[in-house]
Amino acid sequence: MARDLSLLAPEIVVVLTAVGALFFEMLRLPRVALPLTIVGLLVATGLTVPLLGTETTVFSETFRIDALSEWAKLTLLPATILSVVLAYPEVRDTEREGTVYVLFSLTALGALVLAGAGDVMFLVLGVLLSSVGSFALVAYPADDRATEGAMKFFVFGSVTLAVMIFGLTYWFGAAGSTLLVDLDGLTAIPLAATFGLVAVLVGLGYKASLVPFHFWAPDAYEGAPVSVAAFLSVVPKVGAIFAVAQIARDLPAETGWPLAVAVLSVISMTYGNLTALVQENVVRLLAYSAIAQSGYFLLGVVAVGESRLAVRSLVVFAAAYAAMNIGAFAIVALSGTTLRNFAGLGRARPAAGVAMVVFLISLVGIPPLGGFVGKFLLFGAAIEAGFTWLAVIGILNSVVSLAVYLRIVVPMYGRAKETPVSPPSVAVVWVAALAFTVAIGVAAQVLLGSVA
Repeated sequence: MARDLSLLAPEIVVVLTAVGALFFEMLRLPRVALPLTIVGLLVATGLTVPLLGTETTVFSETFRIDALSEWAKLTLLPATILSVVLAYPEVRDTEREGTVYVLFSLTALGALVLAGAGDVMFLVLGVLLSSVGSFALVAYPADDRATEGAMKFFVFGSVTLAVMIFGLTYWFGAAGSTLLVDLDGLTAIPLAATFGLVAVLVGLGYKASLVPFHFWAPDAYEGAPVSVAAFLSVVPKVGAIFAVAQIARDLPAETGWPLAVAVLSVISMTYGNLTALVQENVVRLLAYSAIAQSGYFLLGVVAVGESRLAVRSLVVFAAAYAAMNIGAFAIVALSGTTLRNFAGLGRARPAAGVAMVVFLISLVGIPPLGGFVGKFLLFGAAIEAGFTWLAVIGILNSVVSLAVYLRIVVPMYGRAKETPVSPPSVAVVWVAALAFTVAIGVAAQVLLGSVA
């Protein structure tokens, strides 16, 4: 038991951080909750570093300590910190300030549970924990748009979770166990395998905003504060994608899951990019972009078990995606949520304009930035696993995405106009995100050399 708890030290620190922030909120000291949350999440990140390279399980194989769960912490905890800092100007001096920090921490914990799940019960727990906090984060402004977005999010999430739990009962009945390592027995009962697979793809596809389980995302992102939209586009999404990868390690290929995941990838990439082309609201544009990015993630998932690049491509792309997406939302917080708000931004604020261009071309996958490294590895993993056709579709979609992001870039360098003064915390977020995005790209030779 002591060994298990020591391996779960990062998750325990996140729980204690949330409890501490809630305690200070009860004492009417929300400003103490902010530094406590940041320090707590930093400590949890630091406690993850000694675990790198560990491949084991805890609590009778129900939770995994492996590359996916370790790198999820190293990616999602810093992403949560940046989201909390971005949220500070939005919630400062409000009665909900401390509560918001608690919700960020607990939702991040749910994503970490998903990323390390070794049992179907942990999958359900992770979805529940990350969903409840997400609903509240979207709804907390309590205006009409936020309420509408939260209601759609809640209704869709409740239905998909019910479907997921129902389908997982087939897996449990067929395998005689809730452990993922026992899923290899499903080949003898194909009907149960199919029902369970569909259920998992529905439940986790909703968390990752994969098409056709994405309908909640654009409205929720638009109705939520920008910091929450940034957070939802990264943390629960990456946790769900890593959970699908954990399942893919144990689910027999005979169940047909690689083809099903590949089809979801194509639909998500294509629909996300094409729909983003016609958006006038930048938050909705980035929401559909995030749907397309989920499709790119699945190129790594289909290669799990067949390519040595699969897990590495997922963790590298997750790190790059977290930095560039949160950075892009930070610039939205600085300038405004419509394309009209971006007119002249690059001339009025050259540094922020350059940063936004870097984030967007990294999302496209243009070298030498972090997004390029991640996509290069994802495409390589798919090709190595025999999904060359999927990699080609991914490359074509990346070309289409260039047109999407040019819709933001072109107005930025039109006639300069005055822009509102942004809080220093917003600048901290986009500068940090920019540094991470560039650093991952600069480290490309090291990353690719270690793969060769």
